[in-house]
Amino acid sequence: MAGRSAIAVRGLRKSFGDKVVLDGIDLDIPQGSIYSLLGPNGAGKTTTVQILSTLIRADAGHIRVAGHDLADDPDAVRAAIGVTGQFSAVDNLLTAEENLLLMADLHHLRRPVGRRRAAELLERFDLVEAGRKPVVTYSGGMRRRLDLAMTLVGDPRVIFLDEPTTGLDPRSRRTMWQIIRDLVAGGVTIFLNTQYLEEADQLADRIAVLDHGRLVAEGTAAELKRRVPGGHVSLRFAGAAELATAARNFRDVARDDEALTLQIPNDGSIPALRGLLDRLDAESIKPDALSVHTPDLDDVFLALTGRPGNEKEPLR
Repeated sequence: MAGRSAIAVRGLRKSFGDKVVLDGIDLDIPQGSIYSLLGPNGAGKTTTVQILSTLIRADAGHIRVAGHDLADDPDAVRAAIGVTGQFSAVDNLLTAEENLLLMADLHHLRRPVGRRRAAELLERFDLVEAGRKPVVTYSGGMRRRLDLAMTLVGDPRVIFLDEPTTGLDPRSRRTMWQIIRDLVAGGVTIFLNTQYLEEADQLADRIAVLDHGRLVAEGTAAELKRRVPGGHVSLRFAGAAELATAARNFRDVARDDEALTLQIPNDGSIPALRGLLDRLDAESIKPDALSVHTPDLDDVFLALTGRPGNEKEPLR
């Protein structure tokens, strides 16, 4: 187990009856990073989060969260983590301030400490003006900010976020993304479960794809995209003669005479792009424009699981 791992898992297994949900998965998530677990319905994502957050027991495996052995000291794990579910856990009849003070009481904070913590979080999440209004009057974005603020009352070092921006408008979603980035900049580790592949692409330092209870791929978004065929460089030329000259120098290209473009297979990596540019220069080929097209996470998801990546995860 790595000394600086926020979450370290070896050989995690879980079955429900005769159905194997997790079939020996390994995870190693560094402190102060965002890790996203993707997978189709029934892949085991929710079960993984439930086990890591002490809600259900694993059948086998060695798990450490925030430096604590989950099997030997689950209470220490609970004290070190926060969980923000897909559906808001705030009390609509209370104000934001009252919700935060309630959480402070549940964490056994002394009243002056709890009030100070609540005031800090209201300011941090831009809820000061609305802090004494009933939550029922809040917008979706305000409710999600309050929900995350309540998770932070106990100052967790590891946070499990389940669908943090579901139902939010684009502006609120980007506000939440920035809040998540700020948390990580402060040393918090985020385990992100999201149905939005763009969200994982934007936020996650590393992404794992889970399918049929096994990790089928892991890496940065860029690394995963390079594993999928279909990347290419598109060259646009000023005229048909230039296009024809370029086409004679490349094999296996897609040519569009109307748009005056060539599509040349390329994974978009720096070495591959450098090689293409060197070849263009050597052949004195001067395109008017060059653009790089790489597969997105939807392509990755489909290639690795055989299913589109916009499915919702059921209970398990």
